[in-house]
Amino acid sequence: MASNRHLGRIIVLQTLYEQDFRLSSNDTSFDIDEVMERNIDRYQKMVDDIDFIKRLVKGVGSKEEELNSTLKPIAPDWPIDQIARMDRVILHIGLYELLYEKETPPKVVINEAVELAKSFGGENSSKFINGVLGTALKNIEDKQASK
Repeated sequence: MASNRHLGRIIVLQTLYEQDFRLSSNDTSFDIDEVMERNIDRYQKMVDDIDFIKRLVKGVGSKEEELNSTLKPIAPDWPIDQIARMDRVILHIGLYELLYEKETPPKVVINEAVELAKSFGGENSSKFINGVLGTALKNIEDKQASK
């Protein structure tokens, strides 16, 4: 299941990256469901946790403003729109999982995000992703401890 989830995250990343790119290009024909289904179909024989993929794609999309608000104070030197598109999408996925996908251990979420950054991001992406999500996790844990 772990490798299946890894592939699921790659599909989520592909879908959300295309969404970010096409919407920033004012593509009015973009349909998230169509893109997600196409990406799932491409790997259909290797993926069985389609609900996980759909939950992440829809969840990240519905919480994007909240995710950006959470990220801003964690990476104050990097305005959200100046973070590389790939890194921003990986951060959104990782942060969404840390906040809302409680069945996945936080360290696994961060490790998965770092692996995505190593595979798809720039030279320093994995360090950046690790630092930002590590800080986010600490903030989440501190907030929970103070309740």
